[in-house]
Amino acid sequence: MQEAMDLSELEGISPEITTERFSDEGWASISGHVPSEMDLTIYVNQQELVTVLCTPVKLNCLVIGFLYDEGIIGGMKDIASMRVCEDDALADVILTRNDFKAPERRVLTSGCGGGATFKTTGQKVDSSLIISPQKVLSLMKQFQDRMELYRACGGVHASAFSDGTKLLVVAEDIGRHNTLDKIQGECLLRGLSTKDGVLLSTGRVSSEMLLKAAKMQVPVVVSRTSPTERAVLLAKELGIGLAGYVRASRMLVYAHPERFGRST
Repeated sequence: MQEAMDLSELEGISPEITTERFSDEGWASISGHVPSEMDLTIYVNQQELVTVLCTPVKLNCLVIGFLYDEGIIGGMKDIASMRVCEDDALADVILTRNDFKAPERRVLTSGCGGGATFKTTGQKVDSSLIISPQKVLSLMKQFQDRMELYRACGGVHASAFSDGTKLLVVAEDIGRHNTLDKIQGECLLRGLSTKDGVLLSTGRVSSEMLLKAAKMQVPVVVSRTSPTERAVLLAKELGIGLAGYVRASRMLVYAHPERFGRST
């Protein structure tokens, strides 16, 4: 039998709050938790870059991953120093170069966490990876078992990175895009290559998420829900196998079915 989770030790969760529940039995006062939320302002070389709404978990990974996905850094070697202060709601990053200029054009994304990006195009993924539907379904089941914050209070998205055999990184956040930035940042911090990996998500796969996957050189993206039309078009263009509604024993493949072993 699985032991009960100690919510007091779980990051990203609110203190216990009292709510009023209505059911067939009438009204009742119950205690519970909700996800924590904060706005984190990122400064680069003392220039304000962006403010991200996020869940205060793995903030260092979020900052590093965001800077990498946006092309501001090419790796950890480009960061001279970094200070992330949750109490002050800021991240102060100093690069090894002093010619950085904050981009003037910013695109607001479809992310429910107030996402933003400075990129609108992606690099094609060069990979020969093929993964079976059975393995994808198995990874999705493992993924569901690792969603601690979601199981505790709901209200968050989750993403995971796999080498095709096991899950290597799992991230949860109120923003779908933030989860991918956290994964990229943790992989950089741990020295894990994302090339030829698999990304799993609980939420809608948008075009911005496909661009992040392409930056990571990930050839397979799968989700429990649907991709957007633009995400499907981008997946076909960038060479990414894209599947949605990955549940129980079935899934829908929207782009590059050969990535999942489907013969053409």
